[in-house]
Amino acid sequence: MIKNYLRIAWRNIKKDKLFTAIKIGGFAVGIAACLLIALYIMNELSYDRHYTNKDRIFRVVLQGSMDGEVLKSVHFQQLFAETLESTYPEIQKAGKINTSELFGAGRRALRVKGEVESNLEEGFVFADQEVFEILELDLKEGNPNEVLKNPGSLVMTEARAAKHFPNGNAIGKTVYLDDDTNRPYTVTGVVKVDPLKKSHLDFDYLMVIEDKNSDWLTTNYFTYILVDENTDIAGLEAKMKGILKDYYIPAQVERGMGEGFMEVLKTLEYKLQPISDIHLKSDIKMHDGLKHGDIRFVWLFAAIAGFVLLLAVINFINLSTAKSANRAKEVGLRKTVGAYKSSLVNQFLTESVVFSFISFVIGVLLAWLLLPTFGSMAAKSITMPWAEWWFLPTLLLAALIVGIFAGLYPAMYLSAFKPANVLKGNLSIGSKSGSLRSGLVVFQFTTSVILIIGTLIIYKQMNFILDKKLGYDREQVLVVQGANVLSQNAQSFKERLLALAEVKNVAISDYLPVEGTKRNGNSFKKVGEGTQDGTVPAQIWRVDYDYINTLGLQVANGRAFSEEFASDSSAIVINQAMAKQLAYENPIGKQINNGQAWTIIGVLDDFHFRNLKEDIAPLSLVIGNSPSIISVKLSAASSRSAIDNIEQIWQEYVPQQTFEYTFLDQEFAEMHDDVQRMGQIFNSFALFAILVACLGLFALSAFLVEQRKKEISIRLVLGAPFKSIYRLLTMDYMKLIMVSIVIATPIAWYMMNRWLEDFAYRIEISWQVFFWAGILALLVALATVSYQAIKSALVNPANSLRSE
Repeated sequence: MIKNYLRIAWRNIKKDKLFTAIKIGGFAVGIAACLLIALYIMNELSYDRHYTNKDRIFRVVLQGSMDGEVLKSVHFQQLFAETLESTYPEIQKAGKINTSELFGAGRRALRVKGEVESNLEEGFVFADQEVFEILELDLKEGNPNEVLKNPGSLVMTEARAAKHFPNGNAIGKTVYLDDDTNRPYTVTGVVKVDPLKKSHLDFDYLMVIEDKNSDWLTTNYFTYILVDENTDIAGLEAKMKGILKDYYIPAQVERGMGEGFMEVLKTLEYKLQPISDIHLKSDIKMHDGLKHGDIRFVWLFAAIAGFVLLLAVINFINLSTAKSANRAKEVGLRKTVGAYKSSLVNQFLTESVVFSFISFVIGVLLAWLLLPTFGSMAAKSITMPWAEWWFLPTLLLAALIVGIFAGLYPAMYLSAFKPANVLKGNLSIGSKSGSLRSGLVVFQFTTSVILIIGTLIIYKQMNFILDKKLGYDREQVLVVQGANVLSQNAQSFKERLLALAEVKNVAISDYLPVEGTKRNGNSFKKVGEGTQDGTVPAQIWRVDYDYINTLGLQVANGRAFSEEFASDSSAIVINQAMAKQLAYENPIGKQINNGQAWTIIGVLDDFHFRNLKEDIAPLSLVIGNSPSIISVKLSAASSRSAIDNIEQIWQEYVPQQTFEYTFLDQEFAEMHDDVQRMGQIFNSFALFAILVACLGLFALSAFLVEQRKKEISIRLVLGAPFKSIYRLLTMDYMKLIMVSIVIATPIAWYMMNRWLEDFAYRIEISWQVFFWAGILALLVALATVSYQAIKSALVNPANSLRSE
C-alpha cells in the first residue's frame, strides 16, 4: 500500500510542474532560513557550556545604585580574589584576569629571541594560575600546575605557537614584547584551542600577573570563583557583603569621599554571574571590554525562524487546497469504488511527506551554500554539523513532522469531498475554508510587514549613528598601531610626520574615542569644598599637547594645553558632563583631586567616546605618556601618498616591525557593527519572509481563479472589460493586505520601540516608516496577484466554458 501511495505521489508531483516547483521552492526557502537561524542560535548558546564544573563557576559582579540607576561593575582589586578564597570555605578557588590595555593587555609587538622581525599581535591577557585552573584550559605543552606561577611567564595558543615556532618545542623559548630586551618573557605553556569549545574570553596570549598593589581602591581585575557542590549561591552573595564592610568601604572612608558617594556605597552588593550567562546576559554598562551576544537577539531570531517556517507550511496548505478541483474527481471516483476516508488521508499525507523530504534536501543544500555568506554577515564561524551523530536523524525527523503537520489540513480537506457532489461538479466545500485561507494570508503578510518595518527602522538607526555629530573629527585620521616600539623616539617620529605636506597634525596617546583603546576609572572630588560634597567618577586620559587639535575637540570654556605653560603638567581639561557633575559655577582655575591635585584650565564640548547606546560620561584629559598609538590628521584627498610616506618614515625607525594602521572612522563603525550585523540579518530574513508570503498569495490567487473560472468566463462573454475582471480578482487581496498593515503597525511599533530603548541616542519612529512599509507590501502583493488576474482576464472564455 505504501509503495502505491509513493507511486501516486510521484505521479502527482510530475503532473503539475509549476505548482510542484512553487510548493517545493517555498518549503525549501523556509527550511533554509530556519536552519541558518537554528545554527546561529546553537552557536550563541554554546558559549561556556564545555566546562566540567560549569554549574559551579561564577564571575563576580558588584552592583549598586546611583540616582535611581542600577550600576554594575566586574572590576575588582588585586587582593579581592585571594581574600574571597581565604575568607569563605565554600569557595574552592578564586582567580583573576586583567584585559585592560592600560596595563599592557590587548595589542603588543612580539619578537622571538634571535629573530629580527617583530609582529604586532592581538589578544594579550593577564591571568593568574588559579583562573587558569578554574577555566579548565587544556595544555598541549607545559605543566598545568606551573604555567602562570612565576614572573615573566607567557602562555600562548597552539595557533600562535605554530606561527612563532613552526618547528615546535615552544616551551622554554624567550620572547620580547614591544622590543623591550630588558624584560624577557619565557613560554611556559601552549593551550589547545577546540573551536567547538567557545568561550566569552577570547585570548591568544596569557601573561602572569605581577601586580603587587595592595590597596582596596584600584580596580582592574575580573574575578572568577569555583564553589563547592550544593553551595547556596544566594547565601554566599549575602555573606560576601562582609568584604565590603571590612575592606572596601573603610578604604573609601579613609580616602575622604563625600557623603553622596557614601550613600551609594550603602547600596552595594556582590552578585555571582554563572559563567554560561556571561556571553549573552551581560549588561553593556559593565564595560568589561569583551565581545558579547544578546539573549534578546537569540529569541528574536528564533521567533523569525519559527515564523518563516510557519509561512512555508501555510503556503503548502494554500497550494494544496488551491488545486483541489484537480483532485476532486480522483477523490470522488475512488470513494465511489469503495476507498475509505482513512486511506485517502494516508495518501495525501504521504504526498505531503514526500514534498517535505524533497524540500528538506533542497533547503539543507541551500542553507549549506548560503552558510559562508551568513557566517560572514553574523561575524560567526558557523559550520554545518554534518559529522554530528544527531544532525541527520534530526533533519529526517523534522522532515517527517513538518510534512505531516503541513499535510494534515489538506488531507482532511480533500478527503472530505462527497462523491455525488464532486461528480456533479459541485465543489462548494472550498468556500467553507475561504476565511481560513484569507486568515493565513493575513498572518503571512502581517509577519512580513513587521519585518519590513523593523528593517527600515534598523537601517535608519544605523545611519543615524554613523552620521551623528560626535563632537570630534573622525575623518581622515590615520591611527598608527604598535607605536610603543618606538620607545624614546616617539617624539622624533612625530616631528618627522609633521614635516610631511599631507599631515596637518599628530598626537601621541593610547586613549581614543573608540572601543579597543585604553580606558580607566577614577573618582574626583573638589579641593577645599568640604566633605559634604560628593565625588565624580570619571575617565582620566593621558594625552599630549596636540591631542585636542588633532581630534578636532572644541573648547567651550578656558583653553587647551600649551607647551608655553610649564604649569600644564598639573593642569586638567574636563568635558561638560564632568563640569556639570562637579557643579562649579565657573570651573576654570578650580582644583579637583583624585589622589593628585589638578587645576582645571579648560572645559571641552561633550564628545562621544563610548558606544552610542550610552550617555556621555564625565571625562578628563591630562598631559602624560601613553605612547602605543599615534593619531595622524591628514589633509583631504591625500591618504594614499600620506600612507606611503608615513610607512617609509616608520621603516626608518622600526625596520623590524611591519607598519600597521587603521582609520578612526572605520574603528568607530566597528564599534557599532553589532547593529549593522543585526540589520543585515534582519534584512535577509525579511526578504525570505516576503518571498515565502508572496508564494502564499500566489497560491490563494490561483485557488480563487480556479474556483471562479466559470464566473469569469461568463462575465467575459457578457462583455466585461479587462479592468473590471482585474479589479474583481485583486481588490480582495488588497483588502487582506490592508488588514495585515493595520495589525502589523502597532506590533512593529512596540517591538522596535523596545529595541531602540537600548540606545541613549536614537531616532524617533515616524509615521513615514509605517506608510512606506505599507506601500511596499501593497506593491509586492499587487505584483504577485497580477499574474493570475491578467492571465484569467485574457483567457478565451469559450475554452473555459467548454471544459466545464
